[in-house]
Amino acid sequence: MTDKKKLISRRSLFSTGAGLGALALTTKSLLAKEANKKNLPPNVPEWTEALGEGVDANPYGMPSEFESHVVRRNVEWLTASTESSVNFTPLQDLEGIVTPNGLCFERHHGGTTIINPTDYRLMINGLVDREMIFTLDDLKRFPQVNKFYFLECAANGGMEWRGAQLNGCQYTFGMVHNVQYTGVKLSDLLQETGLKNSAKWILAEGSDSSGMTRSIPIEKIKDDCIVAWAMNGEALRPEQGYPVRLVVPGWEGNMWVKWLRRLEFGDKPYMTREETSKYTDLLSDGNARMFTWVMDAKSVITSPCPEKPIIHRGFQQISGLAWSGRGKIKRVDVSLDGGKNWKTAQLHPPVLDKSLTRFTIPFEWGGEELLLQSRAIDESNYVQPTIQELQKIRGVNSIYHNNSIATWLITKSGKVDNVRLG
Repeated sequence: MTDKKKLISRRSLFSTGAGLGALALTTKSLLAKEANKKNLPPNVPEWTEALGEGVDANPYGMPSEFESHVVRRNVEWLTASTESSVNFTPLQDLEGIVTPNGLCFERHHGGTTIINPTDYRLMINGLVDREMIFTLDDLKRFPQVNKFYFLECAANGGMEWRGAQLNGCQYTFGMVHNVQYTGVKLSDLLQETGLKNSAKWILAEGSDSSGMTRSIPIEKIKDDCIVAWAMNGEALRPEQGYPVRLVVPGWEGNMWVKWLRRLEFGDKPYMTREETSKYTDLLSDGNARMFTWVMDAKSVITSPCPEKPIIHRGFQQISGLAWSGRGKIKRVDVSLDGGKNWKTAQLHPPVLDKSLTRFTIPFEWGGEELLLQSRAIDESNYVQPTIQELQKIRGVNSIYHNNSIATWLITKSGKVDNVRLG
């Protein structure tokens, strides 16, 4: 099924000395260790023969020691320093749609900022009727909202623009997470400050050392933006913007300013560094697309994948995630032959607006090579494109907004590789 003339394998990073450490996992290392026969039926297992730890052993609960491999990972050569870098969510090891707080990917421009909540203040100024300063306690007095949203870095999949490169679901797609945010709608805050008619844009400013800033149009601010202080039922983690961050549903993650310090209203975009020299899409003619905020429909098969090979022949369950910044996922199709034929997968509820959606579909594997793909379609009827369709319009110079269909090659041994179909 795999025409070798049309199959471009991932680049070998190991031969160039750029090894990815934990990424270099063999199929053998991923398989479960041989069971201890003493613990198998009809024997009484060893863990039944002694008392376990008391309730005071773990004041803050932690995962099982046998799940210690489920962690965020970074690529050392990706950026100049870890203070201005990214780590990746282990999508292949997660179930459902909720990302645990300790596994949400990180993207920093100046490292994690530590803020005492007692000292925290949010300033709102510019083209408003009343310039105001809010404490964290002030914000919590407003009507509360709780919403599930995905957050995706604009560069998620960016290293795949020119060809399949990183052989892992985590490294290729892991700059995305999905949590329930708790906060106040920004439009409700504006009931206090008021807005002048000339206010058309907002400048969101963080208080980290990079002074992260982004311009956001007023229509989005009035629609669904949230000033959030909690995720998944607890306070934001420091690396996720504690004590307060901005939530901009469906739009690229760099606009979700962390450690939110100030919101300034103006009559035009502020043309800051992060929206002029950065986070623009360079086209083949030398021009760059600006203000490409929305994250288009995308999907990824999380099992099987390079980190999750097929161990046994027979009945299998394909599982994956789909999302769209334009609304709800309407349908996900799955192909076993590189896009020649498609079958519709099952969407698992809840299917929420601008949220990750879990999909599954069964198949039977007899040891043959397969080219596994998924294709998301959202409620606006936007269809996830192939990389060729995307490159025809956008060229190959961008590193942002790569939402193209990915391909996993399942080999006859059950090993899975990230490949590009040409």
